[in-house]
Amino acid sequence: MLSNRTKKLLALGLFVAAGTLIAESKKEFRFNVGPKAGVSVTNPYGSISVKPSPNNTVVVNAILHSDKVEIDNNQNGNRVDIQSHLLPGADANSGRVDFEVFVPADASVTLHCSTGSLHAEKLRGDVTLEGAGAAVDVRDVSDAHVHVKTMNGAVNLDNIQNGHVEVDSLSGDVTMRGVTGPLIQVVSTSGKINYIGDFGSSGEYRLTSHSGDIDAVIPEWTSADVSARSVRGEVHDDIPLQPKSHTWFSMDKGRAFAGTVGRVAMSSTVVLRTFSGKIHLRKRQQTQQ
Repeated sequence: MLSNRTKKLLALGLFVAAGTLIAESKKEFRFNVGPKAGVSVTNPYGSISVKPSPNNTVVVNAILHSDKVEIDNNQNGNRVDIQSHLLPGADANSGRVDFEVFVPADASVTLHCSTGSLHAEKLRGDVTLEGAGAAVDVRDVSDAHVHVKTMNGAVNLDNIQNGHVEVDSLSGDVTMRGVTGPLIQVVSTSGKINYIGDFGSSGEYRLTSHSGDIDAVIPEWTSADVSARSVRGEVHDDIPLQPKSHTWFSMDKGRAFAGTVGRVAMSSTVVLRTFSGKIHLRKRQQTQQ
């Protein structure tokens, strides 16, 4: 037999669980838009995931984790704005909303999130993602500008083709796989920068970190004009480079290198800079993807 105290605790637990289930709700919003629409989603707490829709419709699916938050939505012509509206007493748990958004592939998307995660995939329009501690994941995007600003959230970019990519991070690690385009620029204060790819054929790649390490892994067919310099850290080059006869900085052994790899006529310009971190340029092994 259960004691009266046990029965009361069980009843209380069921009451709390029931209240939680009742408080959590789902909402859906639909908007008809034209070509190259603009979609903005702002969410203080929770995740935002954006994927392409099969037509000119913006579909927003939202899971609200309590009644302490509402969803404001507005359409002005070809622009759609979605925002989580925190009510008095809301915190990181009760104010959480998880968004799944479907947009036309050519739409320009702007995502703001303090905590949680930001995800965008298979889009052709410009993508802007901003967050404090939010983890950022962008993949399978082509012919678009990709702008990322984050404080300490990790940034992962995968298969960005012909992109204009700019990443500004305070302390989050930045990882890029198969990212190419006319301009790829990453600036980090203390986070690590990892690049895995071939640097394209004629782009400009600038990877800069104050105290974080920079690691670039390239295949043997890469064509690039590479310069690397660490003021107080170390540089390592595992790939034979054709040395340059003139450079604007001092070629201190173990602190800097410059040269070309592959066919110079079709090469990209690659600049790797760090103040106190380490720089490592190495060849991708056959087993690495």
